[in-house]
Amino acid sequence: MAKDLFLEIGCEEIPAGFIPKAMADMESLMKRELESARLEFGEIVTLGTPRRLVLAVKGLADRQPDAELTAMGPAKSVAYDAEGNPTRAAQGFARGQGVEVSELTLVMTEKGEYLAAKKSEVGRDTSELLTEMLPRLMGAIPFKKSMRWADFEVRFARPIHWIVALFDGAVIPFSFGNIESGSVSRGHRFMANTTFPVRDLAHYLEECERHFVIPDPARRKEIIRGEIERVARQTGGHVLPDEGLLEQVSFLVEYPSAVHGTFSEDFLVVPREVLITSMREHQRYFSLVDDQGKLLPGFITINNTLTEDPSVVVKGNERVLRARLSDARFFFNEDHKVRLESRVEALKSVVYQAKLGTSYEKMERFRELGRQLAGELNPAVADQVLRAATLCKADLVSAMVGEFPEVQGIMGREYAIHDGEDEAVANAIAEHYLPTQAGGELPASDIGAFVSLADKMDTICGCFCVGLIPTGSADPYALRRSALGIINIILDKGYRKPLSGLVKASLDLLAAKSSRPLEEVHKEVLEFFRGRFVNLMADRFPSDVVDAVVSLSFDDLVDAGAKIAALSEFRNRIDFAPLAVAFKRVCNIVKEGVDTPVSAELFEDDAERALQQALQQVAGKVEQALAGGDYLAALTEIATLKQGVDLFFEKVMVMADDERVRANRLALLTGIARLFARLADFSRLSP
Repeated sequence: MAKDLFLEIGCEEIPAGFIPKAMADMESLMKRELESARLEFGEIVTLGTPRRLVLAVKGLADRQPDAELTAMGPAKSVAYDAEGNPTRAAQGFARGQGVEVSELTLVMTEKGEYLAAKKSEVGRDTSELLTEMLPRLMGAIPFKKSMRWADFEVRFARPIHWIVALFDGAVIPFSFGNIESGSVSRGHRFMANTTFPVRDLAHYLEECERHFVIPDPARRKEIIRGEIERVARQTGGHVLPDEGLLEQVSFLVEYPSAVHGTFSEDFLVVPREVLITSMREHQRYFSLVDDQGKLLPGFITINNTLTEDPSVVVKGNERVLRARLSDARFFFNEDHKVRLESRVEALKSVVYQAKLGTSYEKMERFRELGRQLAGELNPAVADQVLRAATLCKADLVSAMVGEFPEVQGIMGREYAIHDGEDEAVANAIAEHYLPTQAGGELPASDIGAFVSLADKMDTICGCFCVGLIPTGSADPYALRRSALGIINIILDKGYRKPLSGLVKASLDLLAAKSSRPLEEVHKEVLEFFRGRFVNLMADRFPSDVVDAVVSLSFDDLVDAGAKIAALSEFRNRIDFAPLAVAFKRVCNIVKEGVDTPVSAELFEDDAERALQQALQQVAGKVEQALAGGDYLAALTEIATLKQGVDLFFEKVMVMADDERVRANRLALLTGIARLFARLADFSRLSP
């Protein structure tokens, strides 16, 4: 019989950034626990607020089924000696499984015969299993940072204050630290700081709303969206779209309400990016704009409570923001007293990375790399690239960026324009940081793109040179993001610059700093890029198609991307499966190929002659299509060989007894294999 599980973990305020991941981790951990216990279950629901994490499982079996289990032991050769007597390995395995050696059996596997123990296991009640599962699950949630409290051994994101654990309405008894599970939850900390009983998920959601708590993040998010749009309409403006802030704020509150505040129009002389950043990053305020998109002197903030006198809350928020914006205006005015160009020298005292030198040294390296890129891809902008690269890090030593690091690049552009620099150069200073996130905006100009590519490549190659290589989830220098940025810029701009050449050029400039052999670093960096490119393409196209193309080459990212797109489209054709089978057969037979010319005199069957003629006719058309970058046309031409290939295999024995005939047939197939190897390794494609 299926029943429902409900778990709520109530605690002190969890950081907003922890909650979405914790919800996802709870679901995956619970699923793993239930599958391991052989328990059938339905939908898993997770919810979260700053003060509670909720897990519910619907349709959970009330009992574990009985099972016949087989535990695999050592190989037969290890389990028994030459006389057939059980060794210590066999005895130890039997003892560990709680059976006699005589009860062990031999099981044939792909690797040979292995010892096995077969046992019958009587299923346990789910409620009994959950008593063990739930505290284990709670302790396994991998928070970015967790803490201990008092003298308890358990750890969690924040100290736990209550636990609700119910299965079909009955309490699942267990403890976590000093907290015993029960059936009582709590309302909003300030608006309804009382307890209430819980029967199940539906009852819990009803009671939470009565106690001013919205447990569902998606519902809170929509409430906030509606609130800020309502308040914005009342002010005559519009909310500046910011899904990231909306997502973040939804995990900062349990019961959202919106209020509107204003600031002096005098602050609008400060660049809008600074004002928006100050409101967003420091205060979590939503900015307002007019019908033309011009920033208005107002904001909307989301409270965690309903206030009797909103004006008090508004005044407090306005006072805090006024201080922040006053600082921004002061820094902005002070920075204008020094030309951006004059700040470049100060980069010599800023350490970029202990082993890689100062920010000035880094700038010199990527400036030269940017010059080389411009010289190859767009010589007309070479001088502007040099100027933008020289100035692009200078705002790091400005007062404004020192206080608001989020506006680096943006302030560089503002100060460059103020100083009378070329507008294209000024825009490139801001663009060179792009993209700042996955799927983010890319540089619009070649100038910004070249500086961005050079800067990011210097970061990646420099870190690899001194052993700062990403491992697992650890990537302190954001090298994965930089690599994806480089790939996306190259694909977006269509730059036909071999990646290996770009990496080598960067490493040559880093030679004096490298503590590792440059050839070794070169290989590792290219493999690093390969992984990022494959992951990016696999999000857009079938993974086997990506593998088939990238396994041959990805040095020209634009070319590889075009081949993947063409092969992916070609793969959707109804006749693709038999075509792939035929070509795979060719690949499997020739493997490395035969480098001998095909001789028509050695043909013994018309099928050989027909295939040779078809290959000669198709080869020219394929070469023409490849030269024009029309890979779909090339694949279409190659596909016409299928009929000849099928007839060849039907009529001809490739591995003929006559060595010369056999070599000639392999040479013919090699020509076909190498023709479509110009596009992909068809042997890696799934029919």
